[in-house]
Amino acid sequence: MKFANYKEIDLEDVKVEGAKNTKIRWLISKRDNAPNYAMRMFEVEADGNTPFHTHAWEHEVFVLEGNGLLVTEWGERSFKAWDVMFIDPYVKHQFKNVGDSILRFLCIIPHDTTKKEVKKTINPFATGVASNC
Repeated sequence: MKFANYKEIDLEDVKVEGAKNTKIRWLISKRDNAPNYAMRMFEVEADGNTPFHTHAWEHEVFVLEGNGLLVTEWGERSFKAWDVMFIDPYVKHQFKNVGDSILRFLCIIPHDTTKKEVKKTINPFATGVASNC
């Protein structure tokens, strides 16, 4: 179990090529013995961005504050505080801060980025089809 204020967790520079004025806090991770997922908080300064990249795992994003732009191969879409996003695996993407203040968002990813989730078609606890929710 872990209980902490986010400000108690180290704020680290994102040192990936293409990242600009972006920092990360690993709120919950393998270091906390979380078995399946990591919860990260990104803090992107005005005029900053994450790298334009792709990978085999999904992102589940919740925007806490600020205004941004989600950039993909298919175009751009504005977002703001309280918006949610699901980024599919293999979709090239980037988050840009387009506001004057900090852009802060949570991003949840799986630990095992090599394992593909197989959706169940049969509910093992009852009859019928599983909802996968």
